[in-house]
Amino acid sequence: MVTDDGLPSLIADVKQGRARAVGRLISLVENPGAELPTIMRELAPSTGRAQVIGLTGPPGVGKSTTIAALVAALRDRGERVGVLAVDPSSPFSGGALLGDRVRMQQHALDGEVFIRSMATRGHLGGLAAATAQALRVFDAADCETVVVETVGVGQSEVEVAGVADCAVVMLAPGAGDGIQAAKAGILEIGDVFVVNKSDRDGAHAVVRDLRTMIALDPRTNGAWRPPIVSIVATIGEGIPDLLAALDRFRADAEATGGWSARRLARARREIESLALARLRRELTLDGGAELDGLAVAVRDGELDPFTAADRLLASL
Repeated sequence: MVTDDGLPSLIADVKQGRARAVGRLISLVENPGAELPTIMRELAPSTGRAQVIGLTGPPGVGKSTTIAALVAALRDRGERVGVLAVDPSSPFSGGALLGDRVRMQQHALDGEVFIRSMATRGHLGGLAAATAQALRVFDAADCETVVVETVGVGQSEVEVAGVADCAVVMLAPGAGDGIQAAKAGILEIGDVFVVNKSDRDGAHAVVRDLRTMIALDPRTNGAWRPPIVSIVATIGEGIPDLLAALDRFRADAEATGGWSARRLARARREIESLALARLRRELTLDGGAELDGLAVAVRDGELDPFTAADRLLASL
């Protein structure tokens, strides 16, 4: 808990890039209280500069190892980096299992790398509910790049495309049909595809299948065609190629206006989400009795649900 007197000091420390302050402030936004709007208001002028890279894919594909190698490459060119690793919630504590942080220990003593694990707490889509707010904290701490790693459960992890400037989808051979492991929505969000463990048998087949899928994707007609980067993350092979692909994507998106458009859509979704959450609270707190009465009328056929909804909104 941070007192009102201590909050300005904490926010000032975050803007100075102090790791302990960054961790404390993310804890505050992860467990939102009355101070959250104040925090976001104070951080706003210091945000909007960080590049957000979202990385998703099936479990065991090597996301954490790839991020560790990518962070090393970003540090080599002098960038301050944030990593938000979204983990499944612990069935005992409700917190994150912290497995991703264990695999990134090589950066633990680097003061220019901020690594944070965050539990899903039942939130679907591969991210945590507080992901957007946590990203703003990293941004305000002057991180040039922030990498978001999703839980790793497969086909439903498409929410990362809504918070990232660039969505990276990872696959690897050895898990049966690689495309089947991450089909449908998750393949449709990829701006860059990565085939990890490319030194193993079957890697060429995964690349071939991806090329076929990309060629059939109507989004690629006359626009950015997602590249496929083959890597071996454990030894850093292919990481420079991945970094180059990310740079090319950003240059293309900025030139075509897609970068700004994606950020505008992200801001719009966040505003809508917060507005809807507030509306739900008002319905619960202020319109509970009214809602119950309207529900009885709809149940008994005295009122249709559309008219009931109109009346409920008018009563707020």
